[in-house]
Amino acid sequence: QVQLVESGGGLVQAGGSLRLSCAASGRTFSSRAMGWFRQAPGKEREFVAAINRSGGVTHYADFVKGRFTISRDNAKNSVDLQMNSLKPEDTAVYFCAAGVIFGGLSTRKSEYDYWGQGTQVTVSS
Repeated sequence: QVQLVESGGGLVQAGGSLRLSCAASGRTFSSRAMGWFRQAPGKEREFVAAINRSGGVTHYADFVKGRFTISRDNAKNSVDLQMNSLKPEDTAVYFCAAGVIFGGLSTRKSEYDYWGQGTQVTVSS
């Protein structure tokens, strides 16, 4: 079992930054890839970023490349998402997810078997 708790969301002006954190419980954190997804009102949950279990490989959605950075600390059972140059269209609930993924990481929701409750990010124009 893995429990995930996100934090760090809030209200920020366009162009600003936020750092989201996801704290994981359980002894299997380091064996799992981690991902960040987001869901805006009326839209489907979409992939944002992922990192493999060692932290050596990352992947980003095109719309966040160069602005967001995913990182993890296996000693602390945590994964972070640093978000810079935020835009109003980044407004969403952000979720972290964990999964044992063949191939290292994935952009597909179905490959992740544990999810956090989400944290709201609101970017004002």
